[in-house]
Amino acid sequence: TDGLYSRNWAYYAPGCKYRSVRASNLDRHKRTHSDERLYACTEIDCEYRAAQSGQLELHKCMHSGERPYACDEPGCEYSATTAGSLTTHKRTHS
Repeated sequence: TDGLYSRNWAYYAPGCKYRSVRASNLDRHKRTHSDERLYACTEIDCEYRAAQSGQLELHKCMHSGERPYACDEPGCEYSATTAGSLTTHKRTHS
């Protein structure tokens, strides 16, 4: 390689291919290998807990009904909670 993309991967998880230049990223990644769930849903009678705050934000859409990603195809009323779901949906129009 020409060195343009070289990084000092100072943080890594033993037994895992994950590498990071930031300790905070490694800490977040380690939770994917454990049962540690720091982020709890605050809805009454909901016991959902997530390892990452973004996962909790997606979960909250289930309670609120929020679907911020709308299809822009004329006549289509589809909307989704994630950009990835919208991208998958858009394939149905091609």
